[in-house]
Amino acid sequence: MIKIHPPFSPDRFTYHVLLIQSCKSVDLSLTPVHQVLNLMTSNGFPPNKFSTDIAVRTLCSLGREEQAIELVKELSSKDSPPDTYTYNFIVRHLCKNRPLSTMNNFIKEMREGFDIKPDLVTYTIMIDNVCNCKNLREATQLLGVLSEEGYKPDSYVYNTIMKGYCMLSQGGEVLGVYKKMQEEGVKPDLVTYNTLVYGLSKSGRVKDAKQFLNVMMEEGHIPDAVTYTSLMNGMCREGDPLGAVALLEKMEARGCAPNSCTYNTLLHGLCKARLLDKGMKLYDVMKQNCMKLETGSYGTFLRALCRNGRVAEAYEVFDYAIESKSLTDVAAYTTLESTLKWHKKAIEQGLVV
Repeated sequence: MIKIHPPFSPDRFTYHVLLIQSCKSVDLSLTPVHQVLNLMTSNGFPPNKFSTDIAVRTLCSLGREEQAIELVKELSSKDSPPDTYTYNFIVRHLCKNRPLSTMNNFIKEMREGFDIKPDLVTYTIMIDNVCNCKNLREATQLLGVLSEEGYKPDSYVYNTIMKGYCMLSQGGEVLGVYKKMQEEGVKPDLVTYNTLVYGLSKSGRVKDAKQFLNVMMEEGHIPDAVTYTSLMNGMCREGDPLGAVALLEKMEARGCAPNSCTYNTLLHGLCKARLLDKGMKLYDVMKQNCMKLETGSYGTFLRALCRNGRVAEAYEVFDYAIESKSLTDVAAYTTLESTLKWHKKAIEQGLVV
C-alpha cells in the first residue's frame, strides 16, 4: 500500500486494526504485538495512549491479563503510560478475574516503578470489590487510605460500603456509615436512602427504616418502587403484611407505580401470614397487569392454596406461570409436583383436610 498506492497509505486506525489482530494471535507471547508496535513507530505512528488501551482491552478480553500487565509496564518505561481509563479498566478487570493479590501487586508495581498512583475511581473499584467479597474491614481500611491520599470519598463510595453491610444484614453498621457520611459533609442521594431503607428493613429495624422514608422526603428525594418494596419486605418479615398492603395504597396515592417485585413481595408475605383471600385479590391484580410470578412467591402461593384445599386453583396458578413465562416449564412443574406431594403427605398426617 505504501509503495504502490501512496494515497492509500495506512493511517493510525489501520495500524490499530493490525494491533488488535496481533493480540489475538495464536502465538501467546507478545512477539506479534511487538512487531506491530515497531512497525507503527518506524512508519511515523508511535504507540500512544489509545494504542495502549486497545491492546490492553483485547488481551484482557482473551483472558491474557499477565501479558496485558507486561505490555503496560513495558510501554510505561518507554514514556507511553496508560491513561486513567486504561489503568482503571485493568484494575476492574483484575478484581473480577484474578485473586485480590494480583490487583494489589499491579497497583504497587505501577506506583513504585512508574509513579502512577490510584485515583478516586481506582479506590472505589477496590472498595466495591472487597465489599462484594464481604470483607468490610478491608473496605474501611481502604476508606482511610483514600483520605490519606488526599481524596474525599463521595456518595458512591459510601453507598458501596453501605451495600456491603446490607449483604451481611448489619443494619447498625449501615446506619453508622450514613452518620459518618454526614460528618464528612457528603450529601446523601436517593441511592443512599434506598440502601438505608433496604439495609434496616432486612436486619429487622423496620421502625428506623420508616423514619428514613420520611427523612428522605424532607430532603427532597422522592421514594421510588425500590424504596417502598424494601420497606414492605421488612414489614412482611416482621409479620405485618397488612401494614405493607396499607403502604402500597400510600405508595400509589403518592403517584409511585408498584412493579412486579412489589407485588411478589406482598403476595409472599400475605401467603406466609395465611391471609390467602387477600393474596388472591393481589394475584388477580397481577394477572390483570400481566405481571410475572417470582420463584419464591409462586411456591409459597401454591402451598397456601393446597393447605386450604384449593388444589384446582393451584393448577390454575401453574398454568398462569407457564403462560406468562414467569418460570421455565420444568421449574414451574417441579414446584407444583413437590407441593402436591407435600399436600398428600399432610393429608395422611391429618395436618390438612
